[in-house]
Amino acid sequence: MATRIEIDHRVRHPEKQGRPDNPISRKPAWIRVKAPTSAVYQETRELMREKKLATVCEEAACPNIGECWSQRHATMMIMGEICTRACSFCNVSTGLPAPLDADEPRRVAEAVAKLKLRHVVITSVDRDDVPDGGAAHFAAVIAAVREAAPGVTVEILTPDFLRKPGSVGVVVAAKPDVFNHNLETVPRLYPTIRPGARYYQSLRLLDEVKRIDPSIFTKSGLMVGLGETKSEIGQVMDDLRIADVDFLTIGQYLQPTVKHAAVDRFVTPEEFEELASMARAKGFLQVSATPLTRSSYHADSDFAALREARARQLVA
Repeated sequence: MATRIEIDHRVRHPEKQGRPDNPISRKPAWIRVKAPTSAVYQETRELMREKKLATVCEEAACPNIGECWSQRHATMMIMGEICTRACSFCNVSTGLPAPLDADEPRRVAEAVAKLKLRHVVITSVDRDDVPDGGAAHFAAVIAAVREAAPGVTVEILTPDFLRKPGSVGVVVAAKPDVFNHNLETVPRLYPTIRPGARYYQSLRLLDEVKRIDPSIFTKSGLMVGLGETKSEIGQVMDDLRIADVDFLTIGQYLQPTVKHAAVDRFVTPEEFEELASMARAKGFLQVSATPLTRSSYHADSDFAALREARARQLVA
């Protein structure tokens, strides 16, 4: 078993091989999940294989894959399976990606239609090698989904488009219902946790989406358990509200391998409730904060709640 894991590290994360090992802490009872076994899970998995599609559910080793796929909720990951960034929390492979696949928008749209989704989440790897960061590809996928499944609402989780001027506008023009971009952690931890990104670039992106089209819901997410403080989390919440972000997700960081950043601590469910209360008090329309919360976890029901919250706000 040890040999197989070592091989996986070398293939998926060559840039992490020189790092010292961080032992993986045993998960507390509140964060353990059952292995997926349902027939619908297998059907969803087979459909992804048939359409030659990647999902962040698999690539990022999401703990909720069994629950979500058993409800046909798969988060499509476009633009390949290889990322040009090397974030220390992420399990997606790092390296030089293949050229963009012009047929991918069609296959994503067909999968969405076949799954009969009401709400779909589409994310991607970072593509720093592409002049627009993949903005036009995102727009093409959104358009294809709209044509194949006219009733579905579309949520996107994008890269930061760092040093890609004009890219945000291209994606906004495609009219996603939700534009998500995760800050991931507090600014102090960016050099070690998200070294290829810039905190204020991510904030500017979310602010720019709202300035271009205020009708689009914006969303961002944080991981906790990396060594951040409660006051730092509160400051990030304030920064997001200044950018008029509507929806905040907060979940526990889980260490994918011994070569990734170590878990500083497991945040208790009671602390997550406190963070959720703090976020709601700061004015977010929607908040999801639990140990197993991820960006696309329960995204369909959360989107319905988000629309209802905006409607109540407009009436008030």
